[in-house]
Amino acid sequence: MVDVSPREAEVLALVGDHLSNAEIGARLFISVRTVETHVSSLLRKLEVPDRRALAQRVPELTGRGAALQAPVLPAPLTPFVGRARECAELTELIRAHRQVSAVGPGGVGKTRLALAVASRAGGEYSDGVWFVDLVPVADSGMIAAAVGVALGLGEQPGRDMTESVVTALADHHALLVLDNCEHVLDGVALFLERLLAACPEVTVLVTSRARLMVPFERVYPVPPLSLAVDGESDAVALFVQRAAAVGWPLDPPLRDQVAAICERLDGMALSIELAAARYPTLGLDGITAALSHPLRMLTGGARADDRHRSVRATLDWSHALLEPADRTLLRRVSVFVAPFSTSAATEVTGAEEGIVADGLARLAEQSLLTVRAFPGGTEYRLPETIRQYGTERLAEAGELTDTRSRHLRWCLTRATDLAEVRADWRARFDPVADDLRAALSWAADRPEQRPDAYRLARHLAELTFVRTLIGESQLRYEQAAALAGEPTAEAAMLRQAAAVAGCRMRGDDMYRLYRAAAGAARRAGDDAGAAADLATAATSSYRFWSKFAQLPPAQEAIALTTEARDLAGDDPAAQAAVALAEAGVLTDAFGAAQGPPDNDVPETIARAERAVALAHRTRDPLAESAALDALTGAQCWAGETFASAATARRRVALLASLPATPATTHELLDALGNAAEAGLGAGDLPAARRWARQIADHPLLAEVGHRATSWLLVADALAGDTDEVLAGSVRFLDAWQRAGRPARSVLGPAAAGVAMIHGLRDDRESRSVWVDVQSRLGTSPEQIHGYGAVFDAMLLLHRGQAAEALERMAPDPGSVWKSVTWVWLHWYVALRAEAAVLAGSPSARDHLAGAWTVVAGNPVAEAMVQRAAALLDGDQRALLTAVDAFDVAGCRYQSARTLMFAGGVHATRGAATLGDLGLAPMGSCRFPIASP
Repeated sequence: MVDVSPREAEVLALVGDHLSNAEIGARLFISVRTVETHVSSLLRKLEVPDRRALAQRVPELTGRGAALQAPVLPAPLTPFVGRARECAELTELIRAHRQVSAVGPGGVGKTRLALAVASRAGGEYSDGVWFVDLVPVADSGMIAAAVGVALGLGEQPGRDMTESVVTALADHHALLVLDNCEHVLDGVALFLERLLAACPEVTVLVTSRARLMVPFERVYPVPPLSLAVDGESDAVALFVQRAAAVGWPLDPPLRDQVAAICERLDGMALSIELAAARYPTLGLDGITAALSHPLRMLTGGARADDRHRSVRATLDWSHALLEPADRTLLRRVSVFVAPFSTSAATEVTGAEEGIVADGLARLAEQSLLTVRAFPGGTEYRLPETIRQYGTERLAEAGELTDTRSRHLRWCLTRATDLAEVRADWRARFDPVADDLRAALSWAADRPEQRPDAYRLARHLAELTFVRTLIGESQLRYEQAAALAGEPTAEAAMLRQAAAVAGCRMRGDDMYRLYRAAAGAARRAGDDAGAAADLATAATSSYRFWSKFAQLPPAQEAIALTTEARDLAGDDPAAQAAVALAEAGVLTDAFGAAQGPPDNDVPETIARAERAVALAHRTRDPLAESAALDALTGAQCWAGETFASAATARRRVALLASLPATPATTHELLDALGNAAEAGLGAGDLPAARRWARQIADHPLLAEVGHRATSWLLVADALAGDTDEVLAGSVRFLDAWQRAGRPARSVLGPAAAGVAMIHGLRDDRESRSVWVDVQSRLGTSPEQIHGYGAVFDAMLLLHRGQAAEALERMAPDPGSVWKSVTWVWLHWYVALRAEAAVLAGSPSARDHLAGAWTVVAGNPVAEAMVQRAAALLDGDQRALLTAVDAFDVAGCRYQSARTLMFAGGVHATRGAATLGDLGLAPMGSCRFPIASP
């Protein structure tokens, strides 16, 4: 044991406190020379080379701890929430690097994160953790003094405070946290350069809104709170915790609303805490509404650090640190609501590109902009609260109108480029879309900006339509109409809006907009245009009746047709439109719900053919297509199934090569549906499914899956493609339920087809669901005598209930002609004949004879009648010929059913196919199975 005298022990303890010889002498009331003697003696006795090594022996020899005792870290008043990933990442960084800067905007949660990391990592540092808040430090030269105070050091004669701190920490293994450094960055950088060079076991964690910009710095960008990670959200968790802390716990179902609020707050911790504090008085709906002015809403009570009393105060602090030129740049780029490039900022701010690039970099360094680099360049973005703060400053500076005007011109240029150059336009549209909307919103309310606002609204309408944002497209076309400087342009925009409404299945809007277009055309002195619009409005109420929530009275449509006729004069386009209205409204070529119960078929055909002839003379393919639609219907009423299918195909061919405008797209979608229907009626299942698939896959119908999939479900059900029906029915049901379960009888065939497939599978529970859907869609004569009878009969025949099937189809087609002729005539008479044969009806041969006359040329219906005749005659060869016909026609179910009738090995094949289709075995019937 080393022999140390009591006086030497006192000197040794003060050396451990890193006091100078003069300070030790003053403390012990002895001379400096005496202190030097004691220190020399201690160095010799303890065999250590210098004072640093001597200080390290203090705990061992005196029983005292290290001279510098790390204080307890500041204790947060609220629990730390989330941030598991950030804590782990930052902890690893301070283990690997001696100086780490946690950088981020004000209010993101840098201090809380640093404290959490320091608390958890503190045990890894033998001499503990010191925390120094630099907010009170106004002078960069006072950094060392602030650290010295935290260390408990006093002024020492002949030594600056930096040297004292360095000396004190020289032999310590410690973590030093310097919080809120952004306003004294230069001083912090100089101080740390000296400290880290002289104290090899000290690690420094800095929090700041900007980095130090020194070579030895490792930067950790503190992200906003996570909005969704594996189903969890730190942002939501923080809101919920803080709301519960003020006595208002949130129910789990409200978390989606909370998540939306947190997303609008960009995941900023301070903003979320302040918003949660307002929950007891505003509620979630009130907070959401108030976020249109977040700087006003996001305030709290008095705080020890006034910067965190409100988001505005936090931003004021950051703003005050900027140079005047950077303040100007910040407020001018605040007009961008989406990420922007340097070149965009240059155009809008009116400054030189080099100056703007340099300024954006400095704003990013201050965490006022977020930066993202990608192969095509670099883009910047302002968080929403900072953007609104900048906009307020822009208004205060009197620069709002000029800057927004430049932004409007920039948006117009972008929109024009996008409209003219279609290559990769979608990838270029999405990043600027929000700016186009913001510029339009500002310009629309300013009379002096009206021409530019009109142009931008028109471009945005066109772009959103192609982008399949068709709800917005209709809105923008209507907005363009309201901004148009003269009625001709207004009428043109309203017609486009009407076409988009048609694509959206909004018949009421379509009708309203065509009538409004007629009014604008009249104000422009264009009577012919007004006539065409009025006639089109009348026609749409019949032609697209299934798209209406509330059908106009029939007399109103007749009155519009009469008014249009009076205005049309000798204008070819107007005359064609009026002729189509007369075919559709007066003779109900389209089979509308409000149409008369009986058509005068010759008159209907005559009017439809006149409409086609007049439309053809206009050389307008859209007008001709609409007239061909009327002719398709007229041919159906006449029982000319194959002529109707040919006319429907002619429509599709006419429209196929036209550009995808709202009007052409609306017409094409209708033509595809019309062709699918007519194809089903003619037994051309492959073509019907092909056209129906185009409708189901069309991007404009993504949100109306029940309408999009309806004819494909019918085609697949008639073919017996179980898997396709089951898959498509999920989309149908989901979309129909999300739409509010609308009672649309036009959807009835799809629901009936799905119900039949579940019946064939013997899935009674699922069938009952779809029977209920069918009943909710509304009962119509077509359901009773048309598709309803067809699908019911197919199921009854599968179950071996031939007599019941024949009873279901008891009415002669002629007595219920309008319900069956549209699509179902051939199916109805073929199934009716088969039911008569299988039920042993005395009139079976009469049914067969009548059926042959009707279905001749329909591959599926002919095969069904051939099968019925073969069964009646016991002709197995004819049965197998029908099998081949069904296979060629794409009807696996009917093929398998026919094999079952053929018996023997054929029945084995049929049963296997039914099993592959997931269908139940066929029920027995009284008709004898043909011999093998």
